[in-house]
Amino acid sequence: MNFKTITPEKAGISSKNVLNFIKTLESYNACTHSIIMAKGENIFAEMYYKPFHKDFKHRMYSVSKSFVSIAVGMAADDGLLSLDDKFVDYFSEYLNEYTDDKLRECTIKDFLTMETSMQCGIWWFGTGTKDRTEVYFRKPSDKICGTLFEYDSPGSYMLGVIVEKVTGKPFLEYIKEKALLEMGFSPDAYCLKVPGGHSFGDSGVMCTARDLLIFARFVMNKGKWNSKQYMSREYLEAATSKLVDNSAMGHTAFEDFGYGYLIWMAPDNGFAFVGMGDQFAICIPEKDFIFIINSDNQSYSPTTRTILYHELYKGIVRCMSDKELPEDEKSYEELCRHIEGGELFHLTENRDNPFVNEINGKVYELESNPMNIEYVRFDFEGKKGTLSYKNKQGEKKLVFGIGYNEFGKFPEEGYSDMVATEFEPGNYYDCACSADWAEDKKLRIKVQIIDKYFGNAGFVFSFKDSRISIYMTKAAENFLNEYEGIAVGKVK
Repeated sequence: MNFKTITPEKAGISSKNVLNFIKTLESYNACTHSIIMAKGENIFAEMYYKPFHKDFKHRMYSVSKSFVSIAVGMAADDGLLSLDDKFVDYFSEYLNEYTDDKLRECTIKDFLTMETSMQCGIWWFGTGTKDRTEVYFRKPSDKICGTLFEYDSPGSYMLGVIVEKVTGKPFLEYIKEKALLEMGFSPDAYCLKVPGGHSFGDSGVMCTARDLLIFARFVMNKGKWNSKQYMSREYLEAATSKLVDNSAMGHTAFEDFGYGYLIWMAPDNGFAFVGMGDQFAICIPEKDFIFIINSDNQSYSPTTRTILYHELYKGIVRCMSDKELPEDEKSYEELCRHIEGGELFHLTENRDNPFVNEINGKVYELESNPMNIEYVRFDFEGKKGTLSYKNKQGEKKLVFGIGYNEFGKFPEEGYSDMVATEFEPGNYYDCACSADWAEDKKLRIKVQIIDKYFGNAGFVFSFKDSRISIYMTKAAENFLNEYEGIAVGKVK
């Protein structure tokens, strides 16, 4: 679909409001990658933070679950399954001593509404399994299905497996062929795999921000596109309505407005697709408004999500008029300039620090530490720095910018590529590295992994006489684990 670009004023919102919203997110150091705001078939704001761009296939994390929901609905339309089918009927080869009556009672619908018999599935990343599907059957049930909401991420993966069993193809390819390709969805969008060969359905969809907009518009249109009904309206009406109360304490945060079929409810009678790190498609049918954002805020999502919802509803949703506003050329031009200049977040303090001369080129030997790093060395050339070190894999170099991002490859080899959790020889993730002097003798480096998998890490190097203390922390799903802990050492 060719969305038209219009001014915010034509969408019933001022350019000033849009700019203020974007700047507010930036003021909290949110690591935003892209933003789209659309009303109807018109986009009134679209921003990419370089090096991200409109054709970048972004990891959608748990937004993927909502794609699985649509695949289930389409398979039901095709008569390949029923929401009342028993879950275990699709997995007879995996049933074992843990398969109790509570699990046998579960239906596909129970899995769609996150009311399975599991309080939480096994965290499969550390199991070393060759077949992720069998991991779901390694524990007994915790509760009665259809009674209590409990976020069961592995359960949504299992729904994707069911779709792939009955259709004989990857679930994303199925819904692309059934509908999305005709709407302009990227033909080369794909989903990562897991051990065993099935799609990483609860986390692995890779598509553009505009693809997500197309998908959200399709769902908000209740399966209709250009006068053609592609799937059951009844299914999508249920999927995007509050079927389950998911708050034990009443509304306390954005996620407590109820749940449909792998879709979250949102304030003002809206619904949302939600993914780790702040991947969002927030849909407000009453305003004909869709908000798309891709980010990597894994390290502080509880904060950024609260800010995001508060500012979006305060400054955009509840200020949006049903009528066009008078054009404001000056404010619109300012908004456009800001959008054009978008860059990925980086540490910004770039002051000259004479202390650089005291550590430049020096090697610090480290005592035994959780990271298994033997030594670190710092080399500076103007505003560019290089951290050299040796760990279990061998000698490494990480280039960073003082007050800006240096882009390159993170030096740890073998993190997963197309198949999650599988070591991939020769694979190195793209990354952005910036640094600043948090104090006169304290260097801080921020690493952002910007690849098929997202993650970020913070390294702090604090110096005292000839000694050094190091703190490393990370926020990433099942990688960067070698970069957590504290180390001390001294000049060689």
